[in-house]
Amino acid sequence: MKRSLTFLLALILCLSFLTIGGFAAGEELFADVNGKLVVIHTNDVHGRDVSTSSQYGTAAVAQLKKDFEAAGAKVLLLSAGDAIQGLPLVNYDFGATAIEFLSAAGYDAMSPGNHEFDWGAQNLFDILEDADFTVLSANIRFTAGNEYGGEAGKLVFEANKVFALGGFKVGVFGLTTPETFTKAHPDKVKGIEFLQGNEMFAAAQAQVDFLKGEGCDVIICLGHLGIDDESTGNRSIDVIEAVNGIDIFIDGHSHSAFPNGREEGDTLLVSTGTALANIGVVIYNPKDGVFAASLLGIANNEKAYTGIDEELAKIISDRNTLVTETLKSNVIGVTEVLLYGRNTTDPPGVRVVETNLGNFATDALLWLANREYGDGFADAALTNGGGIRDSIPNAADAELPYEITMLDMVTVFPFGNQVEVIEITGAQLLEALEAATFSNPAAVGAFPQVAGIEFSLYNYIPYEQGEQYAGSTYYAPANPGSRIRNVRVGGAPLNLNKVYRIATNDFTAAGGDTYIVFKDKAASYSTGVAMEQALIDYVSEVLDGVVGDEYAAPRGNIKIFDTFSDINKGDWYINAFTYVFENSLMTGISDTSWAPNASVTRATAFMTLYRLEGSPEVTGENFSDVRQADWFYDAALWAKNTGVSEGENGRFVGNRNITRTELAAIFVRYLELKGYKLETVDLSQYTDEGSIPGWAVEQCVLAKIVGTGIIKGRSDTILAPNATATRAELAQMLLNMDECIDDLELTGETEGETPEGGDGPEEDKGEEELLMAA
Repeated sequence: MKRSLTFLLALILCLSFLTIGGFAAGEELFADVNGKLVVIHTNDVHGRDVSTSSQYGTAAVAQLKKDFEAAGAKVLLLSAGDAIQGLPLVNYDFGATAIEFLSAAGYDAMSPGNHEFDWGAQNLFDILEDADFTVLSANIRFTAGNEYGGEAGKLVFEANKVFALGGFKVGVFGLTTPETFTKAHPDKVKGIEFLQGNEMFAAAQAQVDFLKGEGCDVIICLGHLGIDDESTGNRSIDVIEAVNGIDIFIDGHSHSAFPNGREEGDTLLVSTGTALANIGVVIYNPKDGVFAASLLGIANNEKAYTGIDEELAKIISDRNTLVTETLKSNVIGVTEVLLYGRNTTDPPGVRVVETNLGNFATDALLWLANREYGDGFADAALTNGGGIRDSIPNAADAELPYEITMLDMVTVFPFGNQVEVIEITGAQLLEALEAATFSNPAAVGAFPQVAGIEFSLYNYIPYEQGEQYAGSTYYAPANPGSRIRNVRVGGAPLNLNKVYRIATNDFTAAGGDTYIVFKDKAASYSTGVAMEQALIDYVSEVLDGVVGDEYAAPRGNIKIFDTFSDINKGDWYINAFTYVFENSLMTGISDTSWAPNASVTRATAFMTLYRLEGSPEVTGENFSDVRQADWFYDAALWAKNTGVSEGENGRFVGNRNITRTELAAIFVRYLELKGYKLETVDLSQYTDEGSIPGWAVEQCVLAKIVGTGIIKGRSDTILAPNATATRAELAQMLLNMDECIDDLELTGETEGETPEGGDGPEEDKGEEELLMAA
């Protein structure tokens, strides 16, 4: 089959010179290009080579190049990667067909994307042997002892190429996302490395300098980097900021579409989106040095291009028919429900939330592992959402019930991953879950779909970034369990020290995506069973051929809390809420409530200051009414040891609500014991000044705290000294203190550190003594 296709493609290269261009996008597209440079670019085609009403197809790209050339333009056709993986059309022979399509279409150069490595580096080298275009990447190098025989440190591909186009010298160099370290199966990129960050920037600048030295009129970076936040530090826009002299940056990876390009300083950034819904065109006029970028969008009738290389279109269509009919003929069952597996954020898909297809897939993995090794062998299952590529059925107009065929399986699970069981500790599982959800609610391919595992994900808690994982672009969580909580395995609370057996795919088992911690697994068991085969067997042997109502909706293994139900962006305290939450000073009172208007207790007030001090270790005898099990035990002991609180007759009284005056007294004592000099101000502007308690007047508590700006009245004239303080007010005081602390004067007695003792100011005597907060 492949030999036949190769012969036909060779034939089409000869016949194509006789093909008459359509010019159907309108004569104006080609009317004024004589003598100009035209750069046609595509990215992230993912096997969408067939021409349809929603995608141009590679035959349209081929004809567009010929039409521009016929109009007198000097044309370059470039691919920014991710061309050889996606639909069964190209997956069927591990991308070899895609390379032949690119060659037949007349591509001049390509920068490999991460998906070019899905079947391994050696496979890529093999299928590129007969390519009629140049592969460029300036940041992929061989490592020592690699299996390919490459010299350590030497570039795997050519870094750049100079194209002489009838008076133009165009320099093109390539870059490939360093995320390939983990976006591809780690075992399949062994022996090569991807320069990242500053090393990649330096390599790019060296290419620009070299190409300038070669006298290039235009310098193009053909990159597969993207602009997603998860790629920060290795994005196209990071390269543009760090490197001088790039005229055009043709980008891929993030599936971004820029209708007229984006000006990033002196560089024009262009990208077409994905799946050949658009073809990118940049026209350079040497007379004025202007670059004009546009997208030919197939859904836009005014800009749609309808030319097509008919011979190449037939080759691609016939190949697609052969592959799809072969796979469709193998029916494996029926689904009565839509199994959702799209990579979307609206509605949220497998890279953002739990889905019923995620449940179905991981149930099959768990069942397969226990079938192979005995009931109860595996405790749970996990697979990365990015490994699920579509829904079943994947057509919006498909009717239910729907016959599931092998075509569906290899479309949804195209990577050929095998089921593997790994042994990891509960602590490693927690780290993996925390790392795999670091960007949520932004989509990430690592998002875990699970069976036998339950957890809560708190999106409003910031991800605490720790050390960068070795050989990865990702960062380990500094504090696993911050965003991921309430983890249960097999219905029981997670035991950090217990060893669990987790069924997964061999990609994550090897440390793919963010699952680098899985590299340190204690043991692994390779079933040798392909992931799609596990699902096929599960449908047949467990579900009796029918996926029914048990998968009508997600099971609820993953509970996601995007924010508290009682917090709104327009609330007066929203900045204060953000500050205390980002700094872990105040948590909610439940999973869904932050209770901004609830009263502040003494325990809450002292706990925030204790956390502000970094939660130091404490020893000694606590207040008489504080038990070891109390959530505020350490905070109370810290307050006692430092003198921030002397309690009330030897008692802490942690659960008592406090007034605004009492809360002010706590802050005054805290600041004065840290050595800050607090000036008093006149409070006569407040009509309720006379209601300030006598002890607070004598100690100038409110006069001092108002003077710092830490506390203000509830209005310009109302101080409300005896009103119960609210949690929102406490948060605002903490934010105000953070903003004004640098302006406060130190007395020079303590160097700003909380003292380890001290009796504090003399307590008042009399009936008001029990009202004192400090």
